[in-house]
Amino acid sequence: GSDDIIAGNVNKYIVLPAGYCGQPKKGHLIFDACFESGNLGRVDHITEFEYDLFIRPDTCNPRFRVWFNFTVENVKESQ
Repeated sequence: GSDDIIAGNVNKYIVLPAGYCGQPKKGHLIFDACFESGNLGRVDHITEFEYDLFIRPDTCNPRFRVWFNFTVENVKESQ
């Protein structure tokens, strides 16, 4: 569930639609937060244009999640 503890960052995580088999195509987003100050812990695919992103809490202040830092690759035009 959404209350699960997120221990680490996503690392070149390819988000595929449920039931999709095969190689990733343009538009299957690749999220990465495996770098200093990255804090994206989990990504859930909702629709082609909607994703739920779960941000890890700040290491020095776990009560707050007021910033985010991650990259997104493999987008297609107008996505």
